[in-house]
Amino acid sequence: MDISKSVLILAPHTDDGEIGCGGTIARFIEEGRKVYYAAFSTARTSVRPEFPDNILEIEVKEATRVLGILPEHLFIYDFPVRHFPEHRQEILQILVDLRRQLNPDLILVPSPHDIHQDHQVIAAEGLRAFKRHTVLGYEEPWNNIVFETRCFIPLKKHHVERKIEALHCYHSQAHRAYLDDEFVWSLARTRGTQIEGRYAEAFEVLRWIMK
Repeated sequence: MDISKSVLILAPHTDDGEIGCGGTIARFIEEGRKVYYAAFSTARTSVRPEFPDNILEIEVKEATRVLGILPEHLFIYDFPVRHFPEHRQEILQILVDLRRQLNPDLILVPSPHDIHQDHQVIAAEGLRAFKRHTVLGYEEPWNNIVFETRCFIPLKKHHVERKIEALHCYHSQAHRAYLDDEFVWSLARTRGTQIEGRYAEAFEVLRWIMK
């Protein structure tokens, strides 16, 4: 892979990027790629009462630091969770601004088949904003009725370990079944087995531009 390339992760909510492509982020950072991460909601209204309402902002900063993303490469916005469809134009403008500012080579977005309304908006507007860029969709199986495993990025064990370490930063989300270590390992093994390897993350090919 060309280490001069840059990657932009679009996460509807804090933790979506780590869940969907945390191992890939760890690999890209290790290879010397510039990785940028944009989180569009800190989901303040969904935070459990025992935590401060800005806990997810604190946690995403720590999780992305664990993966190796530089603080200046992290962008955090505060759109209301579950209300992204009402803010499509504002979100699109942010994406256009990020395109002009960063001009990344690869964009990673949620799968367009994701049933969460916020995820659908980021996937759709990401494709609109980055028409001249390669775009891949990452998977979050509990939200995906259909997911086309058209692209695989092989991982080593330590990439998966780094992903899990990053997910452990989300103490406020520890009750979520999809943050369970066994689930993360099993999905990485499943995707690795599909390509006769050990570990991998799978993506949908939404737009592929040969340069």
